[in-house]
Order: sequence, then structure tokens, then C-alpha cells
Amino acid sequence: MKEQLIKNYEQETHAPFVDSLTGLFNHGIFQILLQEEIKRSRRYGDTFTLALINIDSFSLYNKRNNPAIGDHLLQKVTKFIKKNLRNPDVAARYSGDEFAIILPKSNLSGAHIALDRIRVSVEKHTHGTLTLSAGLASFPREASNRETLILKAQEALLQAKIMGKNKVCFLKKERIHGPEQKFKILIVDDDSRNVKLMGAVLTPFNHEIFKVYNGEEALSLMKRIDMDLVLLDIMMPHMDGYEVCRRLKKSEDTRLVPIIMLTALDDTQSRIKGIEAGADDFITKPPNRVELTARINSLLRVNQLNKKLISIENILISMANAVEAKDAYTQGHTQRVADMSVALGKKMGLSAMEIDALRLSGILHDIGKIGVPREILNKPGRLNSDEWKSIKRHPAEGYRICLPLKKTLGPALEAIRHHHEKIDGSGYPDGIKGDDISILARIIAIVDIFDALNTDRPYRKGMSREKTFKILREEANKGKLDKKIVEHLIEMIDMMTHKIKR
Repeated sequence: MKEQLIKNYEQETHAPFVDSLTGLFNHGIFQILLQEEIKRSRRYGDTFTLALINIDSFSLYNKRNNPAIGDHLLQKVTKFIKKNLRNPDVAARYSGDEFAIILPKSNLSGAHIALDRIRVSVEKHTHGTLTLSAGLASFPREASNRETLILKAQEALLQAKIMGKNKVCFLKKERIHGPEQKFKILIVDDDSRNVKLMGAVLTPFNHEIFKVYNGEEALSLMKRIDMDLVLLDIMMPHMDGYEVCRRLKKSEDTRLVPIIMLTALDDTQSRIKGIEAGADDFITKPPNRVELTARINSLLRVNQLNKKLISIENILISMANAVEAKDAYTQGHTQRVADMSVALGKKMGLSAMEIDALRLSGILHDIGKIGVPREILNKPGRLNSDEWKSIKRHPAEGYRICLPLKKTLGPALEAIRHHHEKIDGSGYPDGIKGDDISILARIIAIVDIFDALNTDRPYRKGMSREKTFKILREEANKGKLDKKIVEHLIEMIDMMTHKIKR
């Protein structure tokens, strides 16, 4: 059947059916073969998959090298494609740096394996200097005709690009915009025609659309309604999109809301300015519907994941509060440690990421005590050896509890585990010393000791600030605490006290 179609194509077009550079089928015959495969699938009920492959950053590669080298690269990719295909599979050069493969009697999972084999082969044999992205769509699962099938494969290919390239993707059957997931999207543009156009693109997805026409209205609405995504025009009077973006990203309440900047500007400087303002993505106006939809869906998924992580973080903080509730003498301790550590970190010039890690580790540093019996935490006298062992397990236990949030907590996780380590190696649970103890763990350790000495405990009254300072300096002179951090803390508290007296 394939041979007859090729013969008919030659007779009707008087043109070759293969691409002269790669030797693969050309675009014209590919379209005919794809339509024939659809007919065959309808007749016999078989599933088949269409794959679109794109060479990552090929346009940049061509700019840096002459066209002959670019042609050689296309031929090299063709060899890898041919080597990994079955006899029934059909490969074609779809466009400049894009290839298409029809995989008969192959579902998405089977096609994914085949395409990933091609991707890995290219990456391996070029030592990572050349990578491919691919999008998959199956018939009749995702489309009822040729045009829709190609469109779905293009959407999946774009998704692979958005996710960082060098990936094989297919669209999930579960739609992100089902009735149970109706997202709130804000469109901000001073041109009512653009607002109407964006609204029309989003209408089929059943999202809840909010429309405003200037930056001030956008900021006001964001204070009242929890948005899931913002489509923000750059060129607006009074307050441009860059300023709106900066303000939203600086606010603790809105900093995680994804922002796509819409612009007629296509220069690098404008994009750099948008990135510096905190934009998550860019779309050039007028937007391509497929591209806009794919980018919106990708960022909505990221936003949902962030919300889940925040929920888990809040659960951990609730657990930390539950630990404090077991010990009447330490209520407010974790928040004090967090607040003072953050202030100390700022005084020492730490980065914003480190400051946030201090906040989290300050709140969560004692979460491991959730497994320590209440009677031990509230014991008025000296702890026996078994009770002391129980207490000493809490840093490692806290680390274990928080470990599932490793990517979110980042360096805070290490501070939770090591806030009882000493510079001379005499601490616990790991007995590490010197530079092996992070600066965050050192800060938490010193602030933790200060607050513990300065407040009432079951076995003693809180010490004066002067006596607490003396003990901290003595421990630093013995090589147990970081001297510089101790002095920073004392200086900071003295300054705060002086301000209060004034």
C-alpha cells in the first residue's frame, strides 16, 4: 500500500518523495501516509502514535556555524532515527530541523520508549553537545482527524521544550482544567482588544477570568482574590508591567503566583528586564493559541505543586507548634529563634535564600522533640542518661521528619540536623566540626542557646542578658561556638535594647 501511494504521489506531483538532504520522506508524502494510517486505524481499530522531533537550539547552532555543518548535523540525527525504527515505522523530514515519525500499532507508552531510545542515543554519542525534544500524540485516543493529531503532537513537543528540552512528552489525558480544577486567571492590559482576545483564547477551558486595564487595578485585585496565574502586558501607562511584576513578586502573599508577560517587544533587553522583575515566562503578541495554552497549563501545574508544598510546610509548622504545646516553658521559643535568626542573618549580610532558610529552620529546629515524652520535656530536675539520650535524638529525628521536603527546605534541612553541633566536634548527632557545620546551623545554635538561657525552664529561672552573653563568649572561647556570630548577636541585641530605651 505504501509503495502504491508513493507511486501515485510521483505521478501526480512530478516531484521526488524523499528529502534530498536526509533521504527521509518529505513533508508532502508524509501527509498522505499519515492520512492513510488514520484510515487503516479506523478500519481495523488499531492505535498508532505520531511523534514530532525537534533538534534543541538548532537555530543557534546554525548561527554559530556555517550551513554545511548544520546540514551534516541533520544527517547525523537522521542516522540515529533510522537505526532505532521498526520496519513498519515511517520517518519524514517534517520541516527544517523537525522530523516526524508514524509508529503503527504503537500506544503512547510504547512510542515513548522508542523515542526516548533515539533521544538517549543522540545525547550519548554526541557527549551531550546535541539533544532532541519530542512530542507524542496517539490516534484515536487524542484526535479524530489528521489536523488535530498533528496539533496535539506539536503541543506535546512544546511542552517538552518548556520543561527544559531534551525530553519526550505526551499530553496527559486528564485535563488540568476539569470542573474540580477551575483556576483563577487575571488578564492585565490597557488595550481592551487584547483583553478580549486573551479572554477568547481562555474561554473554552472554563477558567474563572478576571480582567483589569491598568497596573493599579491589578495590584488592588490581587490583594482581595487569590489568583492562580497572571497574564500581564508590559507597555501600560502610569505603571508598566515591569513595576506591577516587581511589586507582586516582592509581596509574601503573591510572590509564588506565576506571571506571563505579554509584549510586542521581541528584543533581548526587554526579556532581561522582565526576568529581573520576576516574570516566569514571556509571550510575544499576538500570541499563538497552542503556545499560550501550553505555557499557561505548564505554569498552572507548577503553581498547584507550590500550593501542595506550602500546605505540607504548614503541616510541619503545626507539628512544631504541637511540640511547644507539650512544654509550657518553651512556648514561643521556636518563633523567637526564627525571628532573631532572621534578624541576625540580615545583619551579617546573608542572601535572601539563606534568610528564608533561617526562618524555616528556626521554626522547625525542635520538631524532632515530638517523639520525646512530655514528662521528660517538663522534668524539673536533672535528666538521667536514658532521658538525655532521648533528648539528643531530636535533631536527627527532626531531619527525618522534614526530609520529604528536602527540595523545598534546602539548606534549612541541614540546619535542623546540625543545630546542636559544636565547632570543636563535641556536639551531636553527627559530631561534625569546623567548616563542616554550615553558617545557618551555627546561627541557629547560638540563637537557640541564647533564648534557652534567657527564658525560664522547668529546672531554673531565666538568666540575665549579661550572664547569657558571658556564657556565650565563654563557649566561643572554648572553641564550641562561632566567635564572630556570637559577637554579631550581642551587638545586635545591644542595639535593639538601646533603641527601646530611647
